[in-house]
This record gives sequence, structure tokens and C-alpha cells, in this order.
Amino acid sequence: MTAEKIILGVDPGLHTTGYGVLEIRSGKVRLLEAGIVRSSAKTLALRIRDIYQGIAEVIDAFHPEVLSLEDLYSLYERPKTAILMGHARGAICLAAALADIPVIPYAATKIKKILTGNGRAPKDQMQRAIQMELHLDTYPDPPDVADALAIALCHYYSTLADPV
Repeated sequence: MTAEKIILGVDPGLHTTGYGVLEIRSGKVRLLEAGIVRSSAKTLALRIRDIYQGIAEVIDAFHPEVLSLEDLYSLYERPKTAILMGHARGAICLAAALADIPVIPYAATKIKKILTGNGRAPKDQMQRAIQMELHLDTYPDPPDVADALAIALCHYYSTLADPV
């Protein structure tokens, strides 16, 4: 029996990029793998390379049908953060594009609202929600992993789940 759908959720970061791979089969969600791509490279170009290579390896291993990704946003006080995050997102989008996988962005507030009912939920609330949704023994850690799984679940609930 083959999987109906495999979703790769990615929480982009230049130092730590979280990822989560979910299999959807007969309307049931199963965690295949979750982890982080970490880069301690000294230059921006090498960090981007590390992110690209790490996500490309996950794509090669699981062949997801879609990659869901947190949308880019910026606080007026910290525009540099959005610019740097754009570099990480670019590496992730390139890995998906080269594998012919569509990239679906979701706003952070939508992801949090779908998973917790609160668009401004703190990290620990997101970790607890993911633990409960996926029936995990412990919180996904680091929080980047919980965020990536939340992004994948957001895609599932937004597009694939049967309406209740």
C-alpha cells in the first residue's frame, strides 16, 4: 500500500531550519521524520548552501508531493531579519523547484490559529499542540521542529483533511 500524500513542512532559519515529514494515508496522519538542518558556516553563502543541501537530502529521501513553508513577514523594527530569512527561504524554494515540488506558503498567524485556535500562540503552546496532534511521547524539540510539523499539519488541515 502506498502513501496517499507526503507533506514536507519547513521552518526556515539561517542557523537552524526545522523540517517535518508527514504521511497521509486513509485520512490518518503519521510522522515519518522530523529534525533540523543546522549550519555553523561563517559566511551567508555557505549557510545558504548548507540549507539547500539539507533540504534537498530530505526531499530525495521522502519524495514529498508538496513543501509547505512559513510565509515571509517582517516587523518594522527588524527588517534585516526578513531579508536574512528570505535567503533561507530562497535556498528551500530552490531545492523544491529543482525536484518539481510545489511550495505552498502559510502565514505564521494562520498556522498557529489552525493548530491552537490562537494566532499568537507562544512556542510552548505550539509544541504541546504538535505533541497532542501527532501522539508524541514528548514535545518536539527544538521548537523549529514543532514549527515545521505545524506548517505541514496546517497544509493538511487547509487542503486535504475531510471537513468535519
